Amino acid sequence: MTNDRKKKPTHLDDDTIDIFSHQKIMENYAFLQEIGVFDFVHSLEGEIKKFKRLLTSALDIFAHTSVDEIIDATVWQISDYSLPSAIVFIWKPLHNRDEISIKSYKNYQLVPSNLEVKSIDHFEPFFQKYPRPVNYDLFSFEFCQGEHSETLKSFDNINPELVIPIMGPSGLYGLVLMGNKIRGEEYSIAELSFIQHLMSFVSLAIQNNLHYERTLRDVKTGLYNNGFFLTRLGEEIARTKRNGSKASVIIIDIDFFKKVNDTFGHLAGDRVLETLAITIKQTIRTDDIPSRFGGEEFTVLLPDTDKHSAFVTAERLRDIVSKMKVTWEPPLPPITISIGICTFEKDSNLSTDEIIQRADEAMYWSKKRGRNRSTAWGIGLLDKIERKRSTGADD
Repeated sequence: MTNDRKKKPTHLDDDTIDIFSHQKIMENYAFLQEIGVFDFVHSLEGEIKKFKRLLTSALDIFAHTSVDEIIDATVWQISDYSLPSAIVFIWKPLHNRDEISIKSYKNYQLVPSNLEVKSIDHFEPFFQKYPRPVNYDLFSFEFCQGEHSETLKSFDNINPELVIPIMGPSGLYGLVLMGNKIRGEEYSIAELSFIQHLMSFVSLAIQNNLHYERTLRDVKTGLYNNGFFLTRLGEEIARTKRNGSKASVIIIDIDFFKKVNDTFGHLAGDRVLETLAITIKQTIRTDDIPSRFGGEEFTVLLPDTDKHSAFVTAERLRDIVSKMKVTWEPPLPPITISIGICTFEKDSNLSTDEIIQRADEAMYWSKKRGRNRSTAWGIGLLDKIERKRSTGADD
């Protein structure tokens, strides 16, 4: 054999398994090369690299614990691999009363979206049949007629090239629209395969998130459940002791809720609860913790909020609720709420039960004073409560 034949092939990189350390292989190098063994080894190593990259991307996605974070991680992985000009995620809500979520990205950055999508449920049968990335022209041809044409017109604004479904046991979770590649070339078979496999991991990550969310959420309203609220309240008490901040809890009770149930039925009462939950979420800050306390009572934990700010928040919410429209036939009477507030800080030395009790007592006085109002727990209120407890008299 010549020295050239014994030389390691240049197309095998440093990650190659060192098969050339084996004497028998080197002795039969020419024959093995002629029948394509080394090319086959090279192709296997290419496949291994693809799966390593896919596994690395999947691990990155599974490291995140919210849908928003999962989406951001997915965008980063796809963009890094394929360099699309734009990516748009269209996401079904976790709870039926929420709206479709849409997130648009260009050059790894979140940008405003002008898409208007009310539902993606009508696309589910198509993707049950074709559960893989599809060319947008094929997709739009399928839905260009009838009620879905307006949705497609909205999609057309971003000039998508691919439509990618995110499928799971519960059906279609969401869609990903991808624009053409920055350099203009078409997406390769390898890129389409990578994206399709990656979406399988995205679906699993989202399923895990949904299951986790359901352990924290009230089924009817989608707000946090009382157990999670109490846990976060305990953490906030500890935080105020560490850094000297203030925090507040408000308790919300729907006025005359029993009359709604008795007059219009429990389904109407459920609609009131659902609508109020959405109104609460839309009114408070992102970092606030809204929960359903039980029945027609709700609680909101307001971190870094003093007594005055908590009262302003409560009054703003109370006013918005009094103007809230609840869709029902026959029309329901206006819905109002009574609110109690308790603020705590480093030196308060209050337990979770004591904070809830004070907010609840303040809410009771809002009811006693005529309903549809907010009351903050304080020294004057304490005097009234103690006097009522000792005498049993109503002021």
